[in-house]
Amino acid sequence: MGEREIGINGGVVVGVDGSASSLRALRVAVEEACRRGLTLHVLRAWTLRTAPRPPDCPAGSVASVTQYEEWLRKATAELVTEHIGEPEDCEIAVHVVHSPSPQALIAASNGADLLVVGHRGRGGFAGLVLGSVADQVVRHARCSVLVVRPSV
Repeated sequence: MGEREIGINGGVVVGVDGSASSLRALRVAVEEACRRGLTLHVLRAWTLRTAPRPPDCPAGSVASVTQYEEWLRKATAELVTEHIGEPEDCEIAVHVVHSPSPQALIAASNGADLLVVGHRGRGGFAGLVLGSVADQVVRHARCSVLVVRPSV
């Protein structure tokens, strides 16, 4: 069963959804966690609108919340391993939360030492403005926030 609230007691939290910006944030977050000797908490927040459909769900049927959470936990763990391997310098915990991303990240910030989020990475003037998730997290997080720019 998926988590509704994340009981984080220290560590670096990073939001990952598979986007290029979240993968940049993941790379920076693992460096920060390893350097500080902290656990890296990889957070995958999801809603029915944002989650990819589990591949083993038959056509014409609707997957259960449990099926979504199990699939997302497996897919997120594989994504993490694919992009950062299995670092020896820090522990990695994957959390899957049925919640909009900003709310899940802000809730996770309650016990975190650092929260890392990606920047949406649009060019021109839009590149100067934070995406909606990063903006909400920066405004409401209860720990330090690191926003990873596209050039990282």
